[in-house]
Amino acid sequence: MTAATHPPLIPQVPDSADAVLEGLDPEQREVATALHGPVCVLAGAGTGKTRAITHRIAYGVRAGILQPSSVLAVTFTNRAAGEMRGRLRQLGATGVQARTFHSAALRQLQYFWPKAIGGSLPRLVDRKIQLVADAAAACRIRLDRGELRDVTAEIEWSKVTQTVPADYALAAAKAGREVPRDPAEIAQLYSAYEDLKRDRAVIDFEDVLLLTVAILQDRQDIAEQVRAQYQHFVVDEYQDVSPLQQRLLELWLGDRDSLCVVGDASQTIYSFTGATPDHLLDFRVKHPHATVVKLVRDYRSTPQVVRLANGLLAQARGRAADHRLELVSQRPAGPEPVHTEYTDEPAEAEGAARRIRDLLDAGTPASEIAVLFRTNAQSETYEQALADAGIPYQLRGAERFFDRPEVRKAGVALRGAARFGGNDSALDEAVDLPSQVRAVLSADGWTPQPPAGSGAVRERWESLAALVNLAQDFAAAQPGATLADFVAELDERAGAQHAPTVQGVTLASLHSAKGLEWDVVFLVGVAEGMMPITYARTDEQIEEERRLLYVGVTRARTHLYVSWSLARSPGGRPSRRPSRFLDGLRPGSGSAAGRGATSSGAGGVERGFAGRTETAPRRTRRTPARCRVCGRTLTDAGELKLLRCEECPSDMDEGLYERLREWRAEQARRSGQPAFCVFTDKTLMAIAETVPDDAGELARIPGVGARKLNRYGADVLALCAGRDPGEGPAEEPREGEGGD
Repeated sequence: MTAATHPPLIPQVPDSADAVLEGLDPEQREVATALHGPVCVLAGAGTGKTRAITHRIAYGVRAGILQPSSVLAVTFTNRAAGEMRGRLRQLGATGVQARTFHSAALRQLQYFWPKAIGGSLPRLVDRKIQLVADAAAACRIRLDRGELRDVTAEIEWSKVTQTVPADYALAAAKAGREVPRDPAEIAQLYSAYEDLKRDRAVIDFEDVLLLTVAILQDRQDIAEQVRAQYQHFVVDEYQDVSPLQQRLLELWLGDRDSLCVVGDASQTIYSFTGATPDHLLDFRVKHPHATVVKLVRDYRSTPQVVRLANGLLAQARGRAADHRLELVSQRPAGPEPVHTEYTDEPAEAEGAARRIRDLLDAGTPASEIAVLFRTNAQSETYEQALADAGIPYQLRGAERFFDRPEVRKAGVALRGAARFGGNDSALDEAVDLPSQVRAVLSADGWTPQPPAGSGAVRERWESLAALVNLAQDFAAAQPGATLADFVAELDERAGAQHAPTVQGVTLASLHSAKGLEWDVVFLVGVAEGMMPITYARTDEQIEEERRLLYVGVTRARTHLYVSWSLARSPGGRPSRRPSRFLDGLRPGSGSAAGRGATSSGAGGVERGFAGRTETAPRRTRRTPARCRVCGRTLTDAGELKLLRCEECPSDMDEGLYERLREWRAEQARRSGQPAFCVFTDKTLMAIAETVPDDAGELARIPGVGARKLNRYGADVLALCAGRDPGEGPAEEPREGEGGD
């Protein structure tokens, strides 16, 4: 088989800033050298986006333009953050912070909590499912294991979209969510869950973001301290940001525009968690003078795989489809994707196992093969088929490499050998670093040949074999390296979660495969009811399922196998049919010509709005907001709320402003939440400057949405008219709401 060209595992550090740019294509080079002002990188699958942005950071640092400690690179998974840190280290850009949103926020929250709140930060719960179970017990609602997971997911979605329990039912209906229980019950469980957290003085991961947002909004001094530390921001996978994460990013930025975002609307597959591509798609609206670079040169997949991927998106509809990128493969030609129909699911799994055995026998490494499915429940059938065929496998999403017991134990043994190896007779005949590592790990179960079959013994061996292989690569990259040097390398990698490759066929859901790639990919179960999934009913949900399949296709470098089965069990009624997404793309299914959306164009660079060549339909642009005093275009979030520049004179009714603040404090006290959750200071200032006479005028003030108008409108209008507000109940406000 034709394998992709893989970069060396431990490359040499470039000797200069200019050397960092070597090997980048023209568009990647544009990204790497665009170090000022807002930058938006629209990067298709396999186009080297991580390479482009890490080289951008490294070039800025090595050229002396960016101070390493002033850069914060943010992504969405620990694996992606670890990979970014590893690449930056290899490029000589140490000292740059590369973290997930939650990790960066937690670090700031731990540091500023004593100053902002006092005392110690409440304990962070790793898993909220037990708290949800306790909340269900308190509400006398019985939930099975699956319902517990589903309700927990609904609570997480509510918090990242800043939806309070009282608003859950309406928000879930508006978002078209498939709710696992009656919405009123979920709202009750959500409210009880929040009460339990307060009673037990604990916080969850969503609270980390909410509380960080709260502190940065309420404490200008702390916000300025953070902004003085971090002056340049890079956000990867920007199509996946939630409203809460976007608000945090805005608070980090303040009134600056030193921001580089990277994303692909066609890979938006996490909307069920609150992610939205709108921030990516609206970037040019918010930043009219942004530099936009499109990466469409696909270095990952063969032209045959790319053709199928482009064909999937050509049939798409909706806003994300209007901005799709048409990939152009840079790889030599490869085999056509193979489409196979099976009688039932076990036959499909056995068919995949047979093909995998043939690939392994032909020399394809097991680590370069993946089986991807829509739901985790499909995994068991393929685990059994691979085990029956004697094929090693690993489950994606299992324990992280450096957290595995055998890896921790191996680290202790290697560290001891590095310190006291001179007294270890087992190392007497070890003449170089790889042989030393093999000698040490032999005592922990590593053998030159893998154990037969699969299971826990094979998995432990694969972990140790990954360390042996890493030692060989490390010695090749650094001749003369000692065992102590290798231990230091392992410590660096553990800190960055930069794991070595583990042998074994990967079994993974399509969602967990995002960001990964293999030489050979099996896309299984691609039938109606599974792809798209049964509960995807709205146009938006169907299109997200199409994008999910697109992500799966673009994980393959060379070989792609697409399969489906006509029945679930042997002898079952063959009632299934191939996914509609394959119509016109698989042999014998007709033509898809003329059914597609218009591509958003080829790769390249756009600066400002000049030279726009997009032919895709676009939403009507919003008229730029202008200062009502001097007429200047407003871009700062705070100024947009006031509808005037910060420095322009204010005609605020000071007495009304103070009455509004007192009223807000009472509302916050009664609900047990921070004052900004009712209205932010900027919103109160805007109300006191405008002094609205009716609900229509009040609703036009930024930060007063329909929900808050219904909840607080009567009180606010009474205060504006010089009357005392009514005594209506104050419902629990949206936790951490800072987007007003």
